[in-house]
Amino acid sequence: MSDVTSGRTGRVVVLVLPEVNLLDLGGPVQVFDAAAHLGGCYRLEYVAETGGVRSAQGLELAGLQALAATQAGPGDLVLVPGPRLTGSDRLVSSAAVRWLRDAYDAGARVASVCSGAAALGEAGLLDGRACTTHWSLTGAMRERYPAARVREAALYVHDGRISTSAGISSGIDLALSLVERDHGPELAAAVARELVLYLRRDGDAAQISPFLRYRDHVQPAVHRVQDHLAQNLDAPHSLDELAAVAHLSPRGLTRAFTTATGITPLAYQRRLRLERARALLTDTDLTVETVAARCGFRDARQLRRLVTASFGIPPSRLRTQSRPAG
Repeated sequence: MSDVTSGRTGRVVVLVLPEVNLLDLGGPVQVFDAAAHLGGCYRLEYVAETGGVRSAQGLELAGLQALAATQAGPGDLVLVPGPRLTGSDRLVSSAAVRWLRDAYDAGARVASVCSGAAALGEAGLLDGRACTTHWSLTGAMRERYPAARVREAALYVHDGRISTSAGISSGIDLALSLVERDHGPELAAAVARELVLYLRRDGDAAQISPFLRYRDHVQPAVHRVQDHLAQNLDAPHSLDELAAVAHLSPRGLTRAFTTATGITPLAYQRRLRLERARALLTDTDLTVETVAARCGFRDARQLRRLVTASFGIPPSRLRTQSRPAG
């Protein structure tokens, strides 16, 4: 397991800067809060230089922990929501810059939303890294932090223990992506459903998990069937059984499911099983026979055939290609 995902504490330390934008703060925070209520074991803390901060929208935020009395360390996630930048030479206070650098040096992950990337830049955390920010700031970012590899047209970018996101609402996408990295696509999908979010992902991502891809709808009957399939991948399912879960007729379920997702319930089931099989093959040492059983395939032969057809390589090569040599 890499240093990106190992040793997580579940602690999310939110650095609240003066003139913070409320959506930059509230959107990602609500994602982590919803994930915590759904079993994701996140704990939110809020720190600032002073006990109170005025937001860019005029709301006073009080009861914040003192920056000087708070330390972030290995496995913690430091979240920096974007402030309204004034254009002065000093974008972020020297105390906040030192605190961020110390947190990263101690082993924390650091993520920024929108203009929060400027705080990371001031701390030198973007040097040599791919990153992104609000579209209106990318030119200024390149000028001020020439060692950073600033990307445009990306919702968010992960580079080692540093994550950055584009403007405003993309902080929600970043937070969902971090939840997915920490706890898997099922929890990220559950959070998105809870918050009635349309799931979006970085267009450069190599693959969007089917646990997430077909959830951008608000049809509760279809969501019930999707939940049932995801939670019972190793069991056989008939169309009649799934229709009963949805409280629809078999024909009604097929019509509703296809309208909402673009594929049939049984095609969706197969994609979930293949994605789970891919994860087990690449992340565990389970035998192909055991993986087939856990994912609801008839036998190892069927799994080998479907994996080869879907991913272009057999399970053995899928497993070896995903692991570093040595």
